[in-house]
Amino acid sequence: MTRPRAKIVQPKAKRIIQERNKAVMYARVSTSEQEKEGFSIPAQQKLMREYAAQNGITIASEHVDVETAKRAGRTGFEEMLRYIRSHPSVRTILVEKTDRLYRNLKDWVTVDGLDIEIHFVKENVVLSRDSRSSEKFMHGIKVLMAKNYIDNLSEETRKGMLEKAEQGIWPTFAPLGYVNVMGPLGKKVITIDPDIGPLVTRVFEWFESGQYSLKEVTQLAVRAGLRYRKSGKPVGVSTINTMLRSRIYTGSFEWLGKLYKGSHTPLTTFATWSNVQEILDGRSISNVHGNRLQFAYTGLITCGHCGCAVTAEIKKGRYIYYHCSRFKGRCPERYVREEALDEQFAAVLRRLRLDDASFRLIERAIRESHADERRDRDESVERLRAEADRLQHRLDTLYLDKIDGRVTVEFHDRVSATWREERDRTLRDMESLHAAEDDLIDDGLALLDFARTAHNQFADQPLATKRRALNLILSNSSFAGGALTVTFREPFGILEKIGETGGSGPAPKGGKKPPFLELAP
Repeated sequence: MTRPRAKIVQPKAKRIIQERNKAVMYARVSTSEQEKEGFSIPAQQKLMREYAAQNGITIASEHVDVETAKRAGRTGFEEMLRYIRSHPSVRTILVEKTDRLYRNLKDWVTVDGLDIEIHFVKENVVLSRDSRSSEKFMHGIKVLMAKNYIDNLSEETRKGMLEKAEQGIWPTFAPLGYVNVMGPLGKKVITIDPDIGPLVTRVFEWFESGQYSLKEVTQLAVRAGLRYRKSGKPVGVSTINTMLRSRIYTGSFEWLGKLYKGSHTPLTTFATWSNVQEILDGRSISNVHGNRLQFAYTGLITCGHCGCAVTAEIKKGRYIYYHCSRFKGRCPERYVREEALDEQFAAVLRRLRLDDASFRLIERAIRESHADERRDRDESVERLRAEADRLQHRLDTLYLDKIDGRVTVEFHDRVSATWREERDRTLRDMESLHAAEDDLIDDGLALLDFARTAHNQFADQPLATKRRALNLILSNSSFAGGALTVTFREPFGILEKIGETGGSGPAPKGGKKPPFLELAP
């Protein structure tokens, strides 16, 4: 009789090791420009695959995002989170560096709640639940820097839009009646929409006649075929009102509070637009509101008894008192003077203890951790410089060809304009790269320095400074029984705990705790 084959039972320890060695891999570029400048997805993937091979890690799933820095929602990131939640055996993420994984503090909180191990390959950092508080704090500062860098990218975008405005080019999506097209110099410009543009002109003419209300003009426009470009739905009254108020249809436009002469073709005359403004102003009902008083802590504190917002008011023309809004009914919480809240918030901020020596250690560690990024940046700058030199050489050669009569003046002017624009854009990119990394580090350290010193003369700080400090450092604040209770945002919560214990690890023999970060690698 044939004996049944024995069932092979895999040792539990071996199964645990195999499960721990499974990982998901995530790569991201924040813009299509970064794809061109040496931050490519294949380069990130190659680095992480080599790391996985060297450390015996099996890549169970790969996820990729190529998106703009501020676009809501990342398909690859969300897919990665779903994969991790549905595969309990995969508790590791491989990613190139901090700013590839997180775009904002919400991403950090989401990933941190998964209780997983993260390998930041290029930074040579492994972060998990068991990591030391100093390591978690350093990681939190890097997350703040990544967020700050994304904000800087947004600011650079705004600068580019301002530059277009100064050249007379409408910087963003075309308003109703115009469409975006590529201009002769490689920049997007607006031109009249042949279908909708004439209808916009008629809207101004109808309203200028004084015979129609806004609602009636809207009805006329809808019957004439005026629709939203994307949805195809009929326009609403608010859209017609915005259109009639917009100066862009006169050939000029306002951008960031400044008026510019546009290079686009107007859809109505300035005289017609001015008449329309007078009619709109004359029909509007005067409704002048006084400026709302601004208080330092409104919107930042909730009542610890009932959860309602804490609001403020002025008594006797000079004293500011805070109290529960009593939105849910009667509340036992008593009024409190602003000076008392100043003292309590200053005491809260004083708990973020970080001496000068520890701060210098943090600064040195962060700057050293960005050495690889600095090398990448320098390589990108060199490539851009070579491209700018190549374009300049083309311009010089083309100019000589014009002088020698080998090309016509018309050909020279047309081609040189395009090449000059490409060269100028390359030089701007090079300048931005030169400053971006240093600004990222300096701004991040400035945030940390601001947080640790915000308690100094807190009561005497301007209102905006107080609100900025508290919004940066605190996530929740409540007041009950005359006492303030707060929750620190990370990584400042870690900094508070370090301040409570006096260090980041157990005390050595002799009872003296080591300085902050001495235990960090």
